[in-house]
Amino acid sequence: MIGVTLIGTGGMLPLPERWLTSMWLEYNGKACLIDCGEGTQIAINRHGIKLSHLDILLITHVHADHVSGLAGLLLSLGNCGKTDVLKIYGHKGITDTIKKLCCICPVLPFELEIHELPLDCKSEFEWNDMTVSSMPLKHSIDCLGYSFVLRRKPVFNPQKAKSLDIDVKYWKELHSGKTIIIDGREITSEMVTDEQRNPIKVTYMTDSRYFDKMIDFAENSDLLISEGMYGDDEYISKMAEKGHMVFSQSAEIARKSDSKMLWLTHYSPALVNPHEYAKDVKRIFENTVISRDGEKCDLK
Repeated sequence: MIGVTLIGTGGMLPLPERWLTSMWLEYNGKACLIDCGEGTQIAINRHGIKLSHLDILLITHVHADHVSGLAGLLLSLGNCGKTDVLKIYGHKGITDTIKKLCCICPVLPFELEIHELPLDCKSEFEWNDMTVSSMPLKHSIDCLGYSFVLRRKPVFNPQKAKSLDIDVKYWKELHSGKTIIIDGREITSEMVTDEQRNPIKVTYMTDSRYFDKMIDFAENSDLLISEGMYGDDEYISKMAEKGHMVFSQSAEIARKSDSKMLWLTHYSPALVNPHEYAKDVKRIFENTVISRDGEKCDLK
């Protein structure tokens, strides 16, 4: 089960009831945080999340509302007792920015391992049994979107295992896909499992103007998290100039990519009540959530 929480839903500056946009994704006791703007560590605490579970940090881009909380977060991690490596991923050139931000927390009880991802193509790496992909977006500065794909094991069938007289001690190995030999018999995973389950996919894209490749990147997402600076289409041209999208554009991406659910986020501080646009955006993509800080779901 993958747990997803929106730490904040605001863009540009934190508001009393709206922290800056970031996402927490947790699986098997390990967590990934995307972005870390001002106050992120406070918002994480308010949502009852265990900061000590943080294993990797992904950065979309280096505008202040996405990275200015990094030093405080790292210090809080140290106070939580973290001693193992924290891996940080971001676009090419991000190492220098991170080092400069860390000048006020030069001594940490854990190592930072920084990985730079390309800006001219998609890339992927493995984390926590998932494939994490990045794609360059189109913002006013270098920016990346991310997706997570968990390829789940097929359903284990205890009755099949029992009918083959397989001891319980071998079940875990077989379920993981291994082939074992018992009394000269070759037992494969397929002999004790049922149907293959569909993968779980989460896609996260903020701070970009709309372009068609976003649809392919989000294809078949169980959860698409995408920005909506404004709910009114009259802002489309203005937002495109600044490298942002409005509600309807994210809804179109969700619809055309065959995503199952859309969470809107990264609202402009001037957008006081994003929920007043719910009916309009649901006409484009019914399963749209006008997200609030702390929005949560478990994907199974």
